[in-house]
Amino acid sequence: MHLRWDDLKLFLTVYEQGSLSGAARLLKLGQPTLSRRIAELEETVGEALFHRQNSGVSLTVTGQKLLPAVQNMAEWANEANLGIQKQRFLPEGKVRIAAPPGIAYELIAPWAAKIRRDHPQIQIEALSGVETLNLGRGEADLSLRTEKPTDADLLCVDEISSAVRVFASKSYAAQHPAVSRPADLDWICWAAPYDNLLTNRALRALIPNFKPAFTSDDFIVQIAACKAGVGAMLLPQLLRGYADFRELQELNIDLDSDAPGNLYLVCHKRHHQLPKVQWVINFISREFDSMRNG
Repeated sequence: MHLRWDDLKLFLTVYEQGSLSGAARLLKLGQPTLSRRIAELEETVGEALFHRQNSGVSLTVTGQKLLPAVQNMAEWANEANLGIQKQRFLPEGKVRIAAPPGIAYELIAPWAAKIRRDHPQIQIEALSGVETLNLGRGEADLSLRTEKPTDADLLCVDEISSAVRVFASKSYAAQHPAVSRPADLDWICWAAPYDNLLTNRALRALIPNFKPAFTSDDFIVQIAACKAGVGAMLLPQLLRGYADFRELQELNIDLDSDAPGNLYLVCHKRHHQLPKVQWVINFISREFDSMRNG
């Protein structure tokens, strides 16, 4: 029995995403193509690897037996790729940075312009999403996260703290000059399936029977609604100097305390010394310093 690595990578991605549709989107494959490739792999193995339900997929007993070996193969493949990259001494190539949508939109995009100007040999790829990518398997080179990693193989190479405050458009602020309580505002926040993210949890804790005025599963749409005057958003103060935030106004709303919004720059220990990754780490650390001093 000969199992091809390309097919095993598909198996691993379907397992990690929990569905064929989610894996197809991530891999940029058509779902029929992915289903056919998985079926061909199962035919080679001689047994089904997944139970297929309307809600997604789960591993069969055979799939569970195969999984650890495939995960190890993914680690080894990434090690081999890193070994080749370490032979390069000039910082050049693509650096993939995973980040929540708001951070990718407000920070990574402007940073990419500076990096392009200062060091065009490095290309930035922003991987925007709420899912945590696996740095050990090389799904990203760096990650900006709102929670500190606990994995011993992950390094927190820098961090920055900022209070989360209330922002709205200038027109909305003018229409609500006397509002001082969170419950008196129209709120913009995350829609399902992301309605358990930090900002939504904070608003539910602040406001009994919380009901948002507007929700979206897209951060850019939320910002657009805020700029249009639909309502207010909870946003970190550290972003206030960036383009979209200059169109918004901070409201003097009592949140009981300034909720901390920590942002961690995370790297796998094997990636840390790659010249291109180290260059980007140093760049982001300088940007963090500017934010702290600004």
